Amino acid sequence: MSRTKGPDRRINPYREDLAAAYLRGEVKAERFVDGEDRQVKVACAPLLVRPDADAPMDTQLLFGETFRVYEEKGGFAWGQSAHDDYVGYVEAKALGPKPYKPTHVVAALRTFIYPEADLKTRPAMPLGLNAKVRVIGARGDYSEIERGGWIFTQHLAPVGAYVRDFVSVAEEHLGVPYLWGGRESTGLDCSGLVQASLERAGISSLRDTDLQEATLGERLPEPIDFTTLRRGDLVFWKGHVAIMVDGERIIHANAFHMRVEIERLDIAMARIARTAGHVTTVKRLARR
Repeated sequence: MSRTKGPDRRINPYREDLAAAYLRGEVKAERFVDGEDRQVKVACAPLLVRPDADAPMDTQLLFGETFRVYEEKGGFAWGQSAHDDYVGYVEAKALGPKPYKPTHVVAALRTFIYPEADLKTRPAMPLGLNAKVRVIGARGDYSEIERGGWIFTQHLAPVGAYVRDFVSVAEEHLGVPYLWGGRESTGLDCSGLVQASLERAGISSLRDTDLQEATLGERLPEPIDFTTLRRGDLVFWKGHVAIMVDGERIIHANAFHMRVEIERLDIAMARIARTAGHVTTVKRLARR
């Protein structure tokens, strides 16, 4: 990822040849465009570092999220996620037309869109936590959504209906495989787990670990007194983040276990120190 001078290219859409109109005067580019809002119509779309199906994935876009497109070329759209400002390339076929305004989000770790309000019908698409839908009707235990399909109503929550304890959301992910760039229930990385869990609690978060470390919560004073840590504190290393479950244990998506795991903080600190160094920061979020 670029660390050149100027606005961070991860969250500011500009290249030498093209940039978002709102960056006029801040960056240099041959053209500035307003962009067009589109909506993700697949369960999960990789956001790539370049317009190539085999390119590395920086993050993911979830069903119902808005993506502002600044260029569409060769089957790929270059633009910016409205969810967390992340910039990259996504296959254009993953995007639908002008976005609808969501009324509900998926509140279960995993659910399905069914072609009928009947659990015995073959699901048309799986959806993960925080996917966004517009409910337009109901039948029995199911809600009908805009552009077709039915979802089990108890797996949905109205937009704005948040949980109080984001750590409990992280705990629901226990055992989910580690996936670099992932941010949903079939696979996610450390900052993806933090972002997804905070979202269900109504707390906005940027995507990458360093961005979260810079913007979330209040920094605990140094030297850090690890005996005072509490549930919900965020513990940062260079390139890694974990969530305190209680005063002694963390939950994190990590490449050592290759899954979301709960373990003692002191054990994780000793192991991580051998490769990534010591804890850099502990951030405490305001109690809700």
